[in-house]
Amino acid sequence: MTPHSRQRVSITNSATAVAHANIALVKYWGKRTEALNLPAVGSISLTLDALKTETTVSFDGALQKDSLVLNGKPASEASLKRVSDFLNHIGGINRSSASIVSTNNFPTAAGLASSASGFAALALSATSALNLDLEDVELSKLARIGSGSAARSIYGGFVEMKCGNTDDGNGDYAISLFEQDYWDVRMLIAITSSDEKTIGSTEGMNRTANTSPFYSAWVQSQAADLDEMRLALKAKDFQKVGELTEHSCFKMHGLALSARPPLLYWNAATTETYQIIKELRTSGIPAYVTMDAGPQVKIFCLPEAQLPIRQALKTVKGIKSILECRPGPAVALKTLENV
Repeated sequence: MTPHSRQRVSITNSATAVAHANIALVKYWGKRTEALNLPAVGSISLTLDALKTETTVSFDGALQKDSLVLNGKPASEASLKRVSDFLNHIGGINRSSASIVSTNNFPTAAGLASSASGFAALALSATSALNLDLEDVELSKLARIGSGSAARSIYGGFVEMKCGNTDDGNGDYAISLFEQDYWDVRMLIAITSSDEKTIGSTEGMNRTANTSPFYSAWVQSQAADLDEMRLALKAKDFQKVGELTEHSCFKMHGLALSARPPLLYWNAATTETYQIIKELRTSGIPAYVTMDAGPQVKIFCLPEAQLPIRQALKTVKGIKSILECRPGPAVALKTLENV
């Protein structure tokens, strides 16, 4: 697979990049090493066109310290430290301070993979501002340090995250399986809450790994799920892809529930939405659900199924809105030509 070609611009100290969130079809849950965000298992995802992050990084020697504005407001000290530490991986601890301005067009830290698109956009904008031209695999490794799922948002379409077996992370990166225009499918996202989750993914993964009696079985069974999903995607077997997606989702959430104390990321609307989708499928409308570490329900379907799904979900009072997503593009620099 040849690296995705991105238009490069000559910028000395500032750059803007746009990246899109991705939703894992075969889930990533668990780290074998937290410092470099090395995953305990591989994963397969779909990048989504409707969920995007735009990030501008400006390195300026006149600045006294880094600053981060997220969605129009100064970010928390914890968020700023996370971003500053990430920039240190790129420019070193003696780098110039940076002004970072980032905007998501969807709820942040609410189970919609905002960290994936956020760190993918940050990786490209920061390296470009420093005139570093990284190949996709290297950019994926870098984004992974910020957020494990960000490694997948470097690419568009269907993406696989590889799980290495060394401590340096050289084998832990994402690759493109199928490009954005490979298959005309949809992912409807039922937003049931815009609140930030109380337990972040990293904390949840660590608790699960440390306390669940089923964690080793989760790790051992992942290879078979990945093998089946690759074959199903290659065949464009919608039913098989949907079944594997739901299987991986409920296996992950079952694992989280087996932690001590248990992790429940759902709310009442999450459960009700799943029941409705299950009933629709029984009636002959093909649709499958997946959920990440949050209460939002993602519904994998074909274009013709969107209308009956939307109509059926009108009965769920807890759904605030429904987003329609198609396969999305790779991370890219924002230039005057694509503003």
